[in-house]
Amino acid sequence: MFQATRRRLAIWYTAVTAVLLLVFATGFFFYVRNTLIDRIDDTLNHVVEVVERTLVIEPLTSPATKAKTKSQVNIQASFRDSSDAVEDDHIDLEWFSPTGELLWSTLSEPLNIPINANRSGETVWVINNKSQSDQNYSLRQVTQRVEIGRQVLGYLRVSHPWFEVTKPIRQLIFDLILGAGLTLIGVAAVGWLLSGLAIEPVRESYSRLKQFTADASHELRNPIATIQTNVQVALAEPDIEPQQHQQLQVIERLTRRLGRLVDDLLFLARQDSGIVQQQWVDVPLDALLIEVIEEQQTTATAKNLSLSLEIVDSPDTEDKFTVSGDWDQLARLFTNLVSNAVQYTPSGGEIQVELKVAAKKKRNSSAINSALQIKVTDTGTGISPEALPHLFDRFYRADPARTHRSSAGSGLGLAIAKAIVENHGGQIRIDSQVDRGTAVTVTLPAHKSAEISL
Repeated sequence: MFQATRRRLAIWYTAVTAVLLLVFATGFFFYVRNTLIDRIDDTLNHVVEVVERTLVIEPLTSPATKAKTKSQVNIQASFRDSSDAVEDDHIDLEWFSPTGELLWSTLSEPLNIPINANRSGETVWVINNKSQSDQNYSLRQVTQRVEIGRQVLGYLRVSHPWFEVTKPIRQLIFDLILGAGLTLIGVAAVGWLLSGLAIEPVRESYSRLKQFTADASHELRNPIATIQTNVQVALAEPDIEPQQHQQLQVIERLTRRLGRLVDDLLFLARQDSGIVQQQWVDVPLDALLIEVIEEQQTTATAKNLSLSLEIVDSPDTEDKFTVSGDWDQLARLFTNLVSNAVQYTPSGGEIQVELKVAAKKKRNSSAINSALQIKVTDTGTGISPEALPHLFDRFYRADPARTHRSSAGSGLGLAIAKAIVENHGGQIRIDSQVDRGTAVTVTLPAHKSAEISL
């Protein structure tokens, strides 16, 4: 119980930290990415400004009138030194005519990308079908329209490889994932440690409570037994008045119920604390169930109930219905189950107890590992689906109206049954339908001598 709570706390610590790290890493990633893009755009715009200032613009003379009406850019004079200046920065230049025709470029092959005047920068994807290697790549581009007055001299496009952004971004992603992973591992370890420290006081309090319950239950047994003995002695008096006799019967009945409650609490407290000394012996379940049925037969007959035991035959093996366990605990287990069926089955109903061998073949072996299955079926009132998951909780009752009955239990019977079954390495399951009945199935590992060889 405490380990599960500690594990949940550690998971919550780690999950909250993971969410915070994810938010931080996402924000930091986009901040760095946008910063890199802005730096490249600033570089490209700076190159545009520098190249634009170094352009050699010459007047264009008309042959007919020999008048200087327009201007033109001297490409050779303007870009003679620019290619060497931008080569070290991995920047490529392109010069286009006013009509969009490529006139000069530092690229080995034309990009075949339409001109789009944009000083804010854009990312384009280049598909080169002529080259067999590195066919697809991306560029960051800035395009400037160069003009004098209303005359457009041409277009200057500056390109920068996009890998200058993607390469550090990939490294950043790797660093963020590695850092976040190491941080989460550290947080998980610290969370496990802190959750253990936080639960330790609760664990100690729970241990003290279990010890107190065990001690209190043990100390209450003697006074309750003394009260019950004195009441029984008083009831044996021949000259007792009828009213006093009735009152003593009520006291004796309540004392008996209180004694059963104390015994149940003491048993569960000892099971929780692990101080129960196991006395394992070979227990023949068929003989034990016969005794349980005989003990409950009187009560079943008084309620006009049919109580029967069916032992299903299996392949002949020595001690086929024998288990290793504690006789008293197993007797208490099946007495609780059968008495519950008798108590909550209306008059005229049926209760059937079935014992059979459920064999499971071992892996990589010719032997069959036997398990004994005991099924207690009744035609009682049944249990609602909402109550089924809580049946093994302590002090839980599926029907609160049952608590008003004089024979109502303490709500610990099924909790004790589960503790006994788990103590013997078995399993218990309850299937029930309202107004149709309940079936309780207990599976216990058979004695080793009951293994069947093929």
